[in-house]
Amino acid sequence: MKGPQNKMSSNIKLFLIIVLTLAGFIACQDTQTIVDNNLEIADRNWSYTEKIRVPLIIENKDILYNIHLNLRHTSSYKYSNIFLLIHIISPDGKKVTERKEFKLALPDGQWLGRGSGDMYSYQILFKENYKFTLKGKYLIELEQNMRDNPLGYVSDAGIRVEKVN
Repeated sequence: MKGPQNKMSSNIKLFLIIVLTLAGFIACQDTQTIVDNNLEIADRNWSYTEKIRVPLIIENKDILYNIHLNLRHTSSYKYSNIFLLIHIISPDGKKVTERKEFKLALPDGQWLGRGSGDMYSYQILFKENYKFTLKGKYLIELEQNMRDNPLGYVSDAGIRVEKVN
């Protein structure tokens, strides 16, 4: 009779360990991040007509947010920067567009992003302490604005929006 009781006791212990582990993961969730979304660029060739669209919901217009560009490219990317048109479309349909240059490499050609194999990843601050004017659904669009069309060797792009503490 000792065997089945020990097995049941082991199952209860295992269940408690799993529940406590899951509770720990849930408690550690990043509550500051509103959206962190990246979209793959087909064949690593980013055309002018292929906008990266990231929807987000702003529930509190009275706090400040940081907006980051997420970008990944291969080591074959031939520029030290990238120019983007960034469109922020508010719930009332108003569009604000800004042309922005992001530095990707030092003058000596060393990439500034985190490298893994042939890929380099960036999370670059675009807007610091930004205040959305309305509550509701926004759309942020990224449009490549370089001379090359399509722009080669860009793997994916996206946006991260987080609340400022």
